[in-house]
Amino acid sequence: MTDKTPPVVEQEYLAGLKVVDIGDLRIARGMSRRPVSACNHRPLVYDQRERRIWCKDCETDIEGFDAFLLITEQFDQAAKKIERQLAEVKEAREHNIIRIAAKQMDQHFRRKNMVPACPHCHQGIFPEDVPKMGTINREWETVRRARGAGAKKESKP
Repeated sequence: MTDKTPPVVEQEYLAGLKVVDIGDLRIARGMSRRPVSACNHRPLVYDQRERRIWCKDCETDIEGFDAFLLITEQFDQAAKKIERQLAEVKEAREHNIIRIAAKQMDQHFRRKNMVPACPHCHQGIFPEDVPKMGTINREWETVRRARGAGAKKESKP
């Protein structure tokens, strides 16, 4: 700021002291020219010796709570951005697994002398069988497979 006027404008008060002189220190009673407001600028500067935080752009003092609020809001936005990106990556991975499986099935069906085999019963699956295939709930199948794996482990001596 290039404004050279004092930050406090002395006021005429009916009662009480207008100016207090303490040796070389002169304290004037008055009102601030600048309205109290929270600065929304991001470049904060702090000084440990003065225990003061201020905005580098407009050079206004910033309350400790307002500075803390700016920092926490920025961290909150960053955390939400990371969560969104993780969700996007997870969705892309899940979608990619389906594409890889479809590509492998397509490669199996393109072979002239071979057909893909069911991983459970090891019987061949022909292209004509695909339209007859049904679907099953993923969670149910996961539980069924887990129970089947547990039964196989128990039956082994």
